[in-house]
Amino acid sequence: MDASEHNESEVNQIDNDDVIQEEDETPEKEEGEDLTEDAEALKAELAKIVVHPPSYEVSPMEEFDQAEFSPSYKDNLPKENLVLQYAENFRRQMVQLYRDRKPLFLNPVNECGVEKFVCTTIRPTLLEFKELYNWDGAAEFVADYLNIEPLKPEYELPKRLISPATVLKRQKGNCFEYSTLLCSMLIGAGYDAYVISGYATKETCLADESRDICPLLKKKEEVKEEAKKKEMKKYTVKPPRDLRSKFELKQDAKREAEKQAEKEKQRKEEEERIAELEKPPPDPYFGLRIHAWVLVLSGKREVPENFFIEPFTGLSHPMDSPNYLGMESVWNNVNYWVNMQDCSEGVKGLSFDLGDPTVWEYMFPNNDKPLLKIPDAEDDLNDMDDEERKKYLDNEEHEVEKYLDMPPSWVDALKLSHRDFQMRCPHGKKTKVYKRAKLEKFAHYLMKDGLISRLSVYEDRELTDLMKVHEYYAHRSDKLNQRLTNHRTGQVCENFDPGRPRCLKEHQFKSSAPGPENERVMMFYNEARVDGLQKREETQTEMTEEYSNRDDFLYYKYVEFGKRAKKFGPQETSSANKGRPINKMIQKFNRNRNKPANEDIAELIFHVAEDKIHLSYHTEDVRIAASAREFLKPPNWDEKGAVLTFNPEMHQTFQVDPTLPMNKQVELYEMLMELLKAEEKCRNEVRDSQNEVRNILDDRTKEEAASELDISVYDTERNEKAKKHRRELERQQLEEKMRKQEMDIDYLAPFLAKIGNPEKLSKQQAFSLKEECLADLKQRLIDKANLIQARFEKESQELEKKQAWYQQNQVSMGKEDEEEYLTYCKEAIFRIHILDLRLTRHKEQAPHKYMQLEQKLRNDERLSEFF
Repeated sequence: MDASEHNESEVNQIDNDDVIQEEDETPEKEEGEDLTEDAEALKAELAKIVVHPPSYEVSPMEEFDQAEFSPSYKDNLPKENLVLQYAENFRRQMVQLYRDRKPLFLNPVNECGVEKFVCTTIRPTLLEFKELYNWDGAAEFVADYLNIEPLKPEYELPKRLISPATVLKRQKGNCFEYSTLLCSMLIGAGYDAYVISGYATKETCLADESRDICPLLKKKEEVKEEAKKKEMKKYTVKPPRDLRSKFELKQDAKREAEKQAEKEKQRKEEEERIAELEKPPPDPYFGLRIHAWVLVLSGKREVPENFFIEPFTGLSHPMDSPNYLGMESVWNNVNYWVNMQDCSEGVKGLSFDLGDPTVWEYMFPNNDKPLLKIPDAEDDLNDMDDEERKKYLDNEEHEVEKYLDMPPSWVDALKLSHRDFQMRCPHGKKTKVYKRAKLEKFAHYLMKDGLISRLSVYEDRELTDLMKVHEYYAHRSDKLNQRLTNHRTGQVCENFDPGRPRCLKEHQFKSSAPGPENERVMMFYNEARVDGLQKREETQTEMTEEYSNRDDFLYYKYVEFGKRAKKFGPQETSSANKGRPINKMIQKFNRNRNKPANEDIAELIFHVAEDKIHLSYHTEDVRIAASAREFLKPPNWDEKGAVLTFNPEMHQTFQVDPTLPMNKQVELYEMLMELLKAEEKCRNEVRDSQNEVRNILDDRTKEEAASELDISVYDTERNEKAKKHRRELERQQLEEKMRKQEMDIDYLAPFLAKIGNPEKLSKQQAFSLKEECLADLKQRLIDKANLIQARFEKESQELEKKQAWYQQNQVSMGKEDEEEYLTYCKEAIFRIHILDLRLTRHKEQAPHKYMQLEQKLRNDERLSEFF
């Protein structure tokens, strides 16, 4: 019996003795003794106490087919075994020195059941997608691409750590596998990233974001610009003196401050009350839940300060985040560090100078972080002689060479296809629940309308009272990229990318009245429009347009509409498209420095209902008022072809500078004519704007009914046009192949068919077939020569007729007729020349073709035995 068995028997003997002693001390019950009422009551009370032994179901670990993995997954290299021994020695030393510490996460098994060091599980990789080059894009991709597998149990380290390559394939993993994959991508992209093993809150470990605000709803911090104080110049007009009582002003400000303080107090109390109601229930495993996340240190990739990345959500957290309650160790693909700092206040105030051995215990001596220098050692080195210093440095170099470095990663290269990257989420869909919001994400091209994400905002925490919906689109032919629907007000706002036919940028309207002649706001890409239209705002009675960068300096246009006259009887279809009657039109212009201010129109008002036109000019720099004019339209101004009359009573003017000469009646008449033309032009532009609105609404209706997506020509899997083109090319190649096969036809087939296609030919039949085949070829060659000759003669006769006609009508012909005749002669002579060449070439090639066929007949297997 060895020592362990002896100790075990002693422990069992002690337990048995205790049991015997308890049995001896137990009072014996006599056979006929009855229990009293109090004893019966005590027995009944004790019977209510029932205990159940704890049971914990452990889900079986997923098994993998080892044939799918490379040899590095199944075996360890000698250097890897040496590292595992080194890590085991490090673990024993930590356990001996710090017995109260939790075990370190050093060498879990991989998917093949082989122990691997955690540092070698990181495989730095830079994938080919530009979205994964920055930390935020990589973190968001990992959070969306994988499904979460929580640790079981929550307070124990996982027994297995799956490689990042396998995690990408199976699209699920725990927090350590999330962090390892993300750290591999960040290190490959050039970041100074590490995996942290520590403790976190329940919400963080389970990725419960139902108490957090959605990142898309967080307002960006607005930078308040300080108002610049106006410099008081020497001759500036002083403001009027304030005659109000200063005491009353102070009292008013005091009362206002008290009101604001009371409101702020009530607001804080309400926030505290709501926070207390929304506070999660107490967690029995608080501070014990194991979690892993990623640390990014400053320095590389121009990172200004250190920060954490939560792999489950893809969001960044500050270094004093309350979500993380402590940390045990940190590692990357080079080294492993153990935290020696107090985490009683979480991660707040921790130092992340990994080169400081007083707060971080590293495993491998070849630490890439600069270590703190010990001044005593430097002083001793300075006191040495040259020979002693040389020996000391040589011994140090020899010791450095003995240090064990990290072996290469055993993980296969991380690979991600373009289709998997576009799928983004498992099965292309993923839903996240936030505080009073729900975010749905979809893969590109998964939804027929191009929807890639939908954010629903609710009034209550139960997500029943819907307030508004944000929808984001991609790859749409109509360039729609975002739609915001407010279910409270019925307001809809659509945003578009550049590239639409009418350069629409934004469209706001009410879902209850989407048709024309209703309230709406349209924004345009003015740089891409010829008219420079930037904004169009429309109601049932008004329409306002804003312009920019126009040659005529127009920047504002306002139109006031009247009510349509009600007509009894059947309504004409054409009257519905005429538009609403116009009462007034206003145009405003910017200053044109090439004109005098009293001739540069600033505002032009057409009182259509009152038959008036009002002009306001720009104000001169030295004036405080502007000139103005007003014209009355002639009574017959709207009659076509009518002679318009003008008299002085039809014009009123206000001229600021009295020294300027007054305009003559002819000049005023010409000005009125120009204004009437401008009014007609403005009216036509208004009608064009109304028609443009109708066309845009019609286009939007058609686009929503059949939403088409733009597919790149390089995307051969989704592009149906590319597939059809490829099939057409394959079909043409097949037809070309069949055509070449048909060209090698049997020239004796028609003659053999006449005699019944005998299996064997006689000598007489062979000679007859030969003579018939040669005679047929000879006849076809002669017919072809006769056909060319006939065409030659026909072209010659037509040319002679044309020449004879030209001789007869040469005197009376015009220049165009003569040019037409010369053109015809050139073309006719060209055709005659071509026919002559074809006939000559046919005569030269015909004997050779005849001889070639005769030789083929002699060599034919069916006729060769007779010749």
